Amino acid sequence: MRRTFDDLVAEANSVSVDGWDFSWLQDRATEERPPWGYQRIMAERMAGATASLDLQTGGGEVLAGAEVIPPLAVATESWPPNLPVATARLHPRGIVVVSDNDEPPLPFAGDGFDLVTSRHPVKAWWEEIYRVLAPGGTYLSQQVGPASVFELVEFFLGPQPVEVRRGRHWDDAVADATTAGLEVVGLQTAYLRTEFLDIGAVIYFLRKVIWMVPGFTVEAYVEKLRELHDIIERDGKFTATTTRFLIEARKPLA
Repeated sequence: MRRTFDDLVAEANSVSVDGWDFSWLQDRATEERPPWGYQRIMAERMAGATASLDLQTGGGEVLAGAEVIPPLAVATESWPPNLPVATARLHPRGIVVVSDNDEPPLPFAGDGFDLVTSRHPVKAWWEEIYRVLAPGGTYLSQQVGPASVFELVEFFLGPQPVEVRRGRHWDDAVADATTAGLEVVGLQTAYLRTEFLDIGAVIYFLRKVIWMVPGFTVEAYVEKLRELHDIIERDGKFTATTTRFLIEARKPLA
């Protein structure tokens, strides 16, 4: 028997969304992965670094996948529920977790890290990245691109202005990195397919990725959720397009 709307909502609205682990969505949602394999590339860079900084680490899930940790390794995180999760996961690996509000300035001296990484930062503060990188150091980041999952966003919020849809564009990232003094040495982009297979997956996603529909609660959007539930029941899924880009930039030696 299919589960009712109320059952799906109650379950998804009560489950913990701490950390940055999306395993709860197993068999409830699918997301096509970018072709480049960020975690593998990040691990390769970590193996050759002497001092690394991972910005906005979430629960440390991706960073913990690196087999080799540099002699000095630091991660920052701003969301309080993620801090104990990241600390428990990363401290045994010798990685220090620092609470930071994700706004300049970073709590580190300049020229301190030969590798700075970040997967899906809310915002990249390019001047600060330049400042904390050592000369010749590298910034490696996989980021969310423009209008990512906007089929879902606009279902709840309605059509968004052009400037909002264009936000997070990789061309702007390249321009901003260059303006900050970095040399962009690599850029890859991807348009990927995401499918939500029940309304519980949608609720969990919007509770966890809080900037997609700001202020989202089941109570505030219950009628739209019922409408979307009916669509998923009819079609078997709700499909959206995820955009991602991989950017690598280097601080000049002089």
